[in-house]
Amino acid sequence: MTQHASGPDPTNRPKAAVMEDVAERAGVSAMTVSRVLNTPDKVRPDTRARVLDAVRALGYRPNFAARSLVTGRSGALGVVSFDTTLYGPASTLHGIEQAARADDYLITIVSVGALNRRSIGEAVNRLRFQSVDGVIIVAPHESAADGLRHLPPDLPVVVVGARDNLPVPVASVDQATGAVRATRHLLSLGHDTVWHVSGPQDWIDARARIEGWRSVLQSEDRQIPEPLLGDWSARSGFEHGKLLARDPEVTAIFAANDHMATGVLRALREAGRRVPQDVSVVGFDDVPEAPYLWPPLSTVRQNFTEVGRLSFQLLLDRIDGRTSPAHHLIEPELVVRESTSARPPR
Repeated sequence: MTQHASGPDPTNRPKAAVMEDVAERAGVSAMTVSRVLNTPDKVRPDTRARVLDAVRALGYRPNFAARSLVTGRSGALGVVSFDTTLYGPASTLHGIEQAARADDYLITIVSVGALNRRSIGEAVNRLRFQSVDGVIIVAPHESAADGLRHLPPDLPVVVVGARDNLPVPVASVDQATGAVRATRHLLSLGHDTVWHVSGPQDWIDARARIEGWRSVLQSEDRQIPEPLLGDWSARSGFEHGKLLARDPEVTAIFAANDHMATGVLRALREAGRRVPQDVSVVGFDDVPEAPYLWPPLSTVRQNFTEVGRLSFQLLLDRIDGRTSPAHHLIEPELVVRESTSARPPR
């Protein structure tokens, strides 16, 4: 007689919770549960909390297909992103994902190798084919401008990190203000001027940081050294750091991101220039490793969680027809650690 291997009986699997189960546990109607999941601002806070407690307790997962029939929306959003190997774009994407997940939206991500009219158009069309309700485009490159001005007029879109004068809302960190704060911090310590290791010139953030740095030196009537153009990598910071270490007049350096600042720190150490006793260094981003470098790195912190929350909310408003084109700026924060100190005596 042939014996068959026994397996789990599918009839014994626990039944997935449905909306009516949530309604019964919370003591409300199924319509109220639907309102909490789709338009929570229209439900009283105590009722909303009761429903969400029931959702968590039962492990309820909304049926997006059914919800789309009722609301006319898919419950999915698209994100077009570029070079997520870098800390800034990757953290921005994570912030958007966090905000969407908290509001029970699905996210579909399309990564592009270049930000131009063709690549942006192809990515947006791919997302439209998947019936997303709207799209967030992370566009930190100057090359994206043309593509961002030729988006489908009937598709809700929000852009992260672009410049002004676009036909859609833009959310970004105020890069120039961050650079202003870093430069003023170094001048306040008595340094005569500040040298700058910049990011690539086709990046909007890099240009804005140069503008902020230069504006402070101009307003204070200080020498404005020629910026050294890096590529965001620690290697480029190291190479430029070696050049700066040879000049005894260099006592303060502002690097346009923390990875390049890390390279600068190593170059100064190898050249026998002590940080911060001989040279003060400030970075930008506040990567998780910044407090654990030696010395711990002073830097400008970008609030990527807030960038994600703001861009997500702007897109929901855009979907509802409530948002007009505008540039929404998030202020960065200067974080002072042990890599900066008073200028050494002459």
